[in-house]
Amino acid sequence: MSKLGTVALGIKAPIIKAEDDICQVVIDSLKDTVREDDLRIDDRDILCITEAVVAKGQNNFVSLDDIAFDVKKKMGKGKVGLIYPIFSRNRFAPLLEGIVNGVDELVLILSYPKDEVGNSLIKNFHKYNINPYLRNYTLKEFKNTFKETVHEFTGVDYLDLYKNVNKDKITIVLSNDPLEVLKYTDKVIVASVHNRAELKETLIRNNAKKVIDLTEILNEPVNGSGYNKEYGLLGSNVSTSTLVKLFPRHDQSLITKIQDKVYKEFKKKIEVMVYGDGGFKDPIGGIWELADPVISPMYSKGLGGTPNEVKLKYLADNDFKGKLNIEDLVKERIKTKEKKLKGKSESLGTTPRRYVDLVGSLADLVTGSGDKGTPFVLIKNYFKNYSE
Repeated sequence: MSKLGTVALGIKAPIIKAEDDICQVVIDSLKDTVREDDLRIDDRDILCITEAVVAKGQNNFVSLDDIAFDVKKKMGKGKVGLIYPIFSRNRFAPLLEGIVNGVDELVLILSYPKDEVGNSLIKNFHKYNINPYLRNYTLKEFKNTFKETVHEFTGVDYLDLYKNVNKDKITIVLSNDPLEVLKYTDKVIVASVHNRAELKETLIRNNAKKVIDLTEILNEPVNGSGYNKEYGLLGSNVSTSTLVKLFPRHDQSLITKIQDKVYKEFKKKIEVMVYGDGGFKDPIGGIWELADPVISPMYSKGLGGTPNEVKLKYLADNDFKGKLNIEDLVKERIKTKEKKLKGKSESLGTTPRRYVDLVGSLADLVTGSGDKGTPFVLIKNYFKNYSE
């Protein structure tokens, strides 16, 4: 019996260009790895494909002019509010440029001391003894109060970055009260990634006349542009100085096609998923890495659901403590475990997160975000347990 548990392997691929056949690139990359590195493809392996290459294969790009056109169409003339974007050079700064070009005037409401994923505006905020839920600031007031507003890790002052996108049209206000924007305008774009639904509801309930979020911008093509019907601009990323790559459009046929081609080539039935940001938090910077709307926008049926596991440590320390044949007893318990262990003491400490969120986070850690050149990750033995 193999002693190996879960193994995650980064698979290198060529530089992928717009409108490349992603399915064929995947198969060719697997064949190369099998031939050159003695990789073996097995049933129930999980092939993970980063969202960026799928979006590229779809040619899912929009220009800043496309963004401006759609914003102007949907928000009309006059002053527009934009609330609670994340602090990011590649994620939001390009969107801000497109959005501001589509409005007459923009009031940008930023949260402080951090954005919703943990990017900090102020170092050692706790030392100021200020309640951030009671104080609102203009940009000038904020800068006068907090002298150091450079991000500790990126070295970027996001207040300056966002203001300099268009100094004449952008007014920055720092407030953790979403209703603050209604003092300036009743037309609002919600830029939050994960709290957008409740923010929209709050604004509408308090008489905002027009409220949309980023999922409603470029959710349809503009002059032949890319689009994402479900997520719009959410999950987008900078491509060039004038282009933004959108999150990939849902395409279940791609998942099925890759499964079929893998079976034809290797005679193995595998699971396939597309993944973006992992759902983990950096312990030093305190940044939650999930800036995409979901970890996985598409995946095969075998990846649905959540694990149903017993806690080996609990069984060893409680049910079978002191037993000479403890390994045999634990393995038998695993084989005969109930189909639904939620709430059972033997599952204590096994957080029931979805397979796609667990696997996608693992794949994102393996791939990284730099120059590893492994847009595909093959995960082996994920569904095996101690009894197998």
